[in-house]
Amino acid sequence: MSRYAIVCATFYRDLADRLIASATAAFEEAGAEVDVFEVPGAYELPMAAAYAVDSERYDGVACLGAVIRGETTHYDYVCGEAARGIMDVQLSTGIPCAFGVLTVENMEQALARAGGDKRDQGRHAAEAVLALAALSQQLGTPE
Repeated sequence: MSRYAIVCATFYRDLADRLIASATAAFEEAGAEVDVFEVPGAYELPMAAAYAVDSERYDGVACLGAVIRGETTHYDYVCGEAARGIMDVQLSTGIPCAFGVLTVENMEQALARAGGDKRDQGRHAAEAVLALAALSQQLGTPE
């Protein structure tokens, strides 16, 4: 049976819970086992993804969280570095790591994308990981 990890930034706890629930549901609907790991914020997601991949227990990692724009440039640094770091982990290891981080202007936008309708970032991240893992198997790429 396939096993996947979810690493989630919990800075916005309500959003994190929604993202985790929808990603977990997508993995379980695909017949996979899933483990959830929490980190304080989105900036920590790349390291958490690297830890999960390095454990050699997972076929992929869905990285979830939310960053809501504030009054300073902090938003830009956190979003950019989280995205780059997650991409670096998957490209350097060959293990799919999805960027399921909401990068939004306000809480209303975040809630609209945190589960329950067609803009469900948690589910979409899990589905991306599943699709890449299947493609890797189909093409016989080395891990």
